[in-house]
Formats: sequence, C-alpha cells, structure tokens
Amino acid sequence: MSRDEVLVSREELAQLAGVSAGYYTRLEQGQAGTASAQVLDALARVLQLDPAETAHLHNLARQPATSRLVRPRPEKPHPRVLALLASLGETMPAVVLGRRGDVLAWNRTGHALFAEHLDFDAPHDLARRPSVPRMFFLDPLTRDLHRNWSELARTHVAYLRLTAGRCPTDARLAELIGELAMRSGDFAKLWAKGDVADCTVGTMNLQHPTVGGVNVDYQVWLQPDSPDHRLEVYTPNDTPSADALRLLTQWTAEPGPESGSGSGSGSAQESGTRPVESR
Repeated sequence: MSRDEVLVSREELAQLAGVSAGYYTRLEQGQAGTASAQVLDALARVLQLDPAETAHLHNLARQPATSRLVRPRPEKPHPRVLALLASLGETMPAVVLGRRGDVLAWNRTGHALFAEHLDFDAPHDLARRPSVPRMFFLDPLTRDLHRNWSELARTHVAYLRLTAGRCPTDARLAELIGELAMRSGDFAKLWAKGDVADCTVGTMNLQHPTVGGVNVDYQVWLQPDSPDHRLEVYTPNDTPSADALRLLTQWTAEPGPESGSGSGSGSAQESGTRPVESR
C-alpha cells in the first residue's frame, strides 16, 4: 500500500502509534509538551514517513512554542573544506554551499558549468554572493540551463523545508523563503505542497550555452567541521557529457581576453549579462 493510500482517522492513528486519542489530539494542538522520540518514531512508522520526513518531524517537535528569529553571522567555508575543494582540481566541477544554498566557493569548472554569466569571485563578496534558490527560481538563465528543471525544483523546495525545520530561528532563511514565495509562483505552489526531502544524490540534465548538452550526477559530501555546509561534486554520466566537461575545463583554463587569466567569466562580462540579484 502506498503512502497516498494510507487514510486513517485520528483515533486509528493514535491507536496504531500506541498513544491515546486524547494525547494525540493535544500533540496536534501543541498542548502536550514535547513528545518523546519513541512516540515520534511510532507516528512516523504509522504515517510511513521516509528518513528525511522523520527527521523533519523530530525537528518540528523540538521547536519551542514561541521562538525569536535571529540573524546569524555571514557564513564562511571552513579551511579544510576549501582545501578539499582545491584538491579536486579543475577536471571535476564542484561547489561549496551554505545552509541556505548560498555559494560559498566553487572551482572554475563548477562556476563555468552552472553560472558562467556571474563573476567567478562573487562568492567572496557578501553583497554579490550567489544564492542557488534565488537563481533557480528568479534567474531565467539558470532555469533555461536545466532541462529537468521541474524535477530539481521540487527537490530544492523540499530540501529548503527540511532546512527550515532544522533551523527554525534563522531570520535570513525565513526572509529567503518569504521572498521566493512572493516573487515566484512556482516556488509558492511547491512550498504549499509541504514536501520534505534530503538532497544528497541526483542527476542534472543541462543545456549549457557553451558546450551544449551535459548530463551530470551530483553527490554531496557533508562536512563534519561545518555540518551546515555541503560540498557538491558533479560527474558526467555518459561519454558525450564527459567530452563536454573536458571542453569546458579547457575553456576555463584559457587566458581571458582582458585579464590574461582563466577566470571563466570573460564571455559573460563582455556580453553585458547582468548577474542575478543575491543577498
């Protein structure tokens, strides 16, 4: 039986989870204090939640009834994360992402693959630091890049909800969600669905403006020194994509027409492309 077919009453749910109907009702209304991990796990089993949804349930249960939003300090990638990024070289595109999906660092191939219309040094400037969620839902160039945009959009929103449950007092995260809900109808519709999911592996089908079609698999390396940060690495999943990435690596290594170094952003700057707004 699929989860979509699991329709039980409040009383049945309480019985299956081993709690009284009255207690479950008080839980729903936030009047029963903090539920134990055993009760939450029992409810997750009855509702057939996956691991990410179960974690989200626990996160929500730990939240106080009233919580004050706090504006955290700007994120900085840990030196060991930057050292790992540097060790990957330029043949393997990679990006370091912060808690809210801000690009904290990238190698030149990662930058050229996903955001060649932005300045390579933008992650170092807080006023221009790229935000992947903003780019994904508000930047037409980023949307055109992804041929499986709809699939990835659902994943982005579901992961953002998981993060919101994990970091309920993050004022910057709340502002990001509010901004996207106001400015993107697609985001608002997906957010209203309430889906929750982790984002650790997947496939991106790209139509790159420089090297054409590229299909890459992404995988996330979590960072023990900075658990909110994620190093995403991208590998080609077919021979034409591997050839395209080699061409892209060669292109980023060629001297720019003005700077004399392989910034990988010369063509975008010359064309006058305006970077997407990010905060």
